[in-house]
Amino acid sequence: MDESALIEEITRQVLALYQGQEGQGRLVEAGDPGLLPVGVSVRHVHISMEDLEVLYGVGHRLTPLRALYQEGEFAAKEVVALVGPRMRALENVRILGPERSRTQVEISRTDAIYLGINPPVRASGDLAGSSPITLIGPKGTLILSEGAIVANRHIHMSVADGQRFAVADNDLVQVEVLGDKGLVFNNVQVRVKESFRLEMHVDTDDANASGITTGAKARILVK
Repeated sequence: MDESALIEEITRQVLALYQGQEGQGRLVEAGDPGLLPVGVSVRHVHISMEDLEVLYGVGHRLTPLRALYQEGEFAAKEVVALVGPRMRALENVRILGPERSRTQVEISRTDAIYLGINPPVRASGDLAGSSPITLIGPKGTLILSEGAIVANRHIHMSVADGQRFAVADNDLVQVEVLGDKGLVFNNVQVRVKESFRLEMHVDTDDANASGITTGAKARILVK
């Protein structure tokens, strides 16, 4: 067999090997329609206008710093410090805009241990009975009786994406995150809205456990 024929045969065998590894760590093509992009959500705050004025002064409004992946959402220039009962502070925690009807603090379980609180795992906006926390801004201090949560794993998707993946709003699915330490996550909430762009959100603890960063890929396994 000459050199060119040998190279062709090796190439054929390698391609056959990859094709035979479907579902077992196969190579991921960039355009694979069955994959979800993953975004890693670091600790952050959603703020109401009233609470923003407590922290930053009367009449203050959020100043956009950079646009986020979801339409209309942005990271603001404004930051706060978070303080728990252990009197430890997490400083320079970014506020995300636009303003909301109620203030919500999203942290990881590791952050919660550091602060000395025990926030529940919740969907965004489900704050009843969540953990108390104190926010400190340049103009004032805000003591919340509830408002701190560990955000649940969830997937944003449009109505068309929901139809493509055969899921509906608030469905719970099992998702495999592809990475050096790839994991399968259970009870991942599907959130369907026409304006949403397709992306799965995990917090920094989940990202570190699975060895991924923003831009990783995942696939829905079962509903």
